[in-house]
Amino acid sequence: MTGLSLRAVQKLTCKKRDAWWTVLLVDPVATRMLCVMARFRFITPNGVTWAALFLGLGAAGFFARGDQTSLLIGAGLYHLSFIFDCIDGKLARLKGNGTVFGGWLDYVFDRIRVLFCALALMGGQYLRTDNDLFLLAALGVVFLDMLRYVDALQIYKMRMGMRTKIEKLTAQLAEERQVAVAGAPRVVFMEDLLRDNPGIETEIIAGRTEGVVDLHAQFRHRFPWYARFRQALLSSRIRPHLISGIEFQMFIFIVGPLAGASHLLAVTAVSAALLMLFELVIMYKFWLSTRDYNRELSRLETAPRMVGIPDSVRRGRHRRPLDPDAFAEDLYHDNRYQQDLDGQDVNEQTLRMAQFQRPPVRE
Repeated sequence: MTGLSLRAVQKLTCKKRDAWWTVLLVDPVATRMLCVMARFRFITPNGVTWAALFLGLGAAGFFARGDQTSLLIGAGLYHLSFIFDCIDGKLARLKGNGTVFGGWLDYVFDRIRVLFCALALMGGQYLRTDNDLFLLAALGVVFLDMLRYVDALQIYKMRMGMRTKIEKLTAQLAEERQVAVAGAPRVVFMEDLLRDNPGIETEIIAGRTEGVVDLHAQFRHRFPWYARFRQALLSSRIRPHLISGIEFQMFIFIVGPLAGASHLLAVTAVSAALLMLFELVIMYKFWLSTRDYNRELSRLETAPRMVGIPDSVRRGRHRRPLDPDAFAEDLYHDNRYQQDLDGQDVNEQTLRMAQFQRPPVRE
């Protein structure tokens, strides 16, 4: 790890898209600290996670005191805690020693840090001013932070379920069409292509790649400017979701204390309103995505199936000549062919098929 340059570390550990607060105010510091930490074997991702928690609890202690100097120190400790919280994931990616337990630990400690800091920050101001609004603000911060992460997790699970269903139906359709497993079509999603190629436009991808499933087509159609806005931000690695849980926390626990105790409630209210606005946009986008999903399901479920010889005829055709009347009867009662024979004369079509598919008679 000692031979890696700062540029190499940034390329290996920084995400292609991230929150603007992380990109502008955290990554420049975190990657430089990472270059130093990576040299020591005793520094592990889980150890950094614990350090982030203790720094966050230290920030909560200063928040509880309530005076302006303590608020400034608490804001600085919280920002340092968040830097360590980002370093643990980067260190795991750099060394390749990340674990499932480490990811769970990171998530739980984040929630604990937010809970203690919110109660300490707002509780400290309540004790100094006896203003009940600070108690409501504490409950609101904890609730919105929980809502944001629960909503993100649930939407992620639903999206994965939608993708799995489309992949399963596509595989079934390929099997019914008697496509070899090696030649079965692989489902390609537009969001994956855009994630791997952040600078390319959707029209170019759709034109060059056959069978792309776009579960955000309606959103892009209704808001054509979004693609240009997204591309402009991605040139700096900033994701379009400008007010996420990260920015919400930073506004409450850093910007608010820096602005002063007298402006803390105003900063909290504005941050909460912006977070809810972007959450509503995400919900609306997900609703449009479900409509794209239903349309794709309808297309797959109504896709024509391969027409072949019924199994009852296939089993005995090597022993006896094909009887056109028996073939027509079997085909008429086979549910797989009802869609293909809709509106046509069954006996006429089956006799025509039998003319070309009758096997030779063995003497």
